[in-house]
Amino acid sequence: MCASIKNSTEENLNNEKKESGSGKKTFWQFIKFALVGVSNTLISEVGYAILIFFRMHYIPASFISFSLSVINAYYWNSRHVFSNQIDKNERGFKVLLKRFGKTYLAYFWGYIAHAALLAFWVEIVNLSQYMGTISNWFIGFGWDRFTPEFLGELLAAAINLVITVPMNFLLNKFWVYRKKKKEQS
Repeated sequence: MCASIKNSTEENLNNEKKESGSGKKTFWQFIKFALVGVSNTLISEVGYAILIFFRMHYIPASFISFSLSVINAYYWNSRHVFSNQIDKNERGFKVLLKRFGKTYLAYFWGYIAHAALLAFWVEIVNLSQYMGTISNWFIGFGWDRFTPEFLGELLAAAINLVITVPMNFLLNKFWVYRKKKKEQS
């Protein structure tokens, strides 16, 4: 199965280069994807903050805000980022539901990778041990919330973006919005 995924991905990359003129199209798709990601992050974080402000438990609040961000991602990715990869003949609720389900799964795997990497950076590498000087600077301005632990967790999330954003982009481009091969008659 892994070999077929690898071959399919290599074939899609080769086809993309042929169609787009050495990846320029893919570069701009990635830029648009990253902009959608910024809006996803805002929706997720603001939604989470609002829900916990109204005393919802943090686990369902996290799940609901994550789900809202995936709906946002699906809308913008379908309409603007990968719209040229959608076969205009594929219409209907069943197709929409299948693509949304794949979008949700792609982002869910990104979420799992993010959570695992957070645990790695925070618990194993212990990034907070390197944040003391920066933390003291913030605390000197009266910003007591900027503890080494808090800054380590923020840094861990930022580092994760280098891995999870390209991973989510590739999953969306080559799995969720992959063009079907035309059947030969």
